[in-house]
Amino acid sequence: MTQQTPIRRVALSLAAVGVPPLPLRAGKVPFGNCRACKGNACGGRPNMKTPGPCRCPAPCHAWAAATTDSAVIVSPSWAAAWRGAVCVGYHPGGAGLTVVDLDNADAIAWARTTLPATRNVPTTRGEHWIYRGAMRSVNAVRPGVDIKSTMAYARYLGPGTGTMADLPDAVRALAAKQPPTVRPAPFAAAPTGAGGGECRHRTPAYLERGIAMAEQHITEASSAVHATVYRTFLAVLSTHGRCGCLTDAHVTRLFTAAQSKGETARHCTDAWTNARTRLGL
Repeated sequence: MTQQTPIRRVALSLAAVGVPPLPLRAGKVPFGNCRACKGNACGGRPNMKTPGPCRCPAPCHAWAAATTDSAVIVSPSWAAAWRGAVCVGYHPGGAGLTVVDLDNADAIAWARTTLPATRNVPTTRGEHWIYRGAMRSVNAVRPGVDIKSTMAYARYLGPGTGTMADLPDAVRALAAKQPPTVRPAPFAAAPTGAGGGECRHRTPAYLERGIAMAEQHITEASSAVHATVYRTFLAVLSTHGRCGCLTDAHVTRLFTAAQSKGETARHCTDAWTNARTRLGL
């Protein structure tokens, strides 16, 4: 039997109790998709509506790679990722859990006065409060607070302390105040000619290829993710920002790619706004 690394042993222990793990590399981000899944050419899980597992044998599509199947976790197709992993992530929603990610002292103080006590796990900058029950994931529900459950991943930082409580209505209410999908502000482009929304100087296929390449560039970033996201947004806007071909759907795809690398909705919005400002849009 192949000797297990400490990180993979943690993953197997999580899988054994029904918590689906996945490998994370430096920066607490998932590994890039395999060659067949690059740019979501395979139609992978992040483009789908249901929070199911990825069908690829490699650990692709971030949270969708998480699995409780020990045979997959120790399979040769996952071996390289485990060798390069620095920590273990997990899909809370896949285990019927919700993580309230409190990113700073103010957020922790708010939670202590607002939410019922539950299992608590210290993080680098704050705390994870873990509740029993799944819901949709929403970033930035209030300053310093993200909700990670279905279709999201969290870093595993140990079992924590305290008794796990049921997911309270107060947490569900935070998500209910947010739109169903994290989207940028509506994109106000320059007026288009006839054909509205179609790029006047390029074909629709060129736009689609450009968006797919931008998604791939972001998801394959191995370092300097913030800078990569900003430069990619800038490149897309410099090409298509004035012709009216970009839609909210295109921009949301870019935001989704950035968030799969660990960027928050706030970081995405800031990077997009800064790129528009630099280009005078």
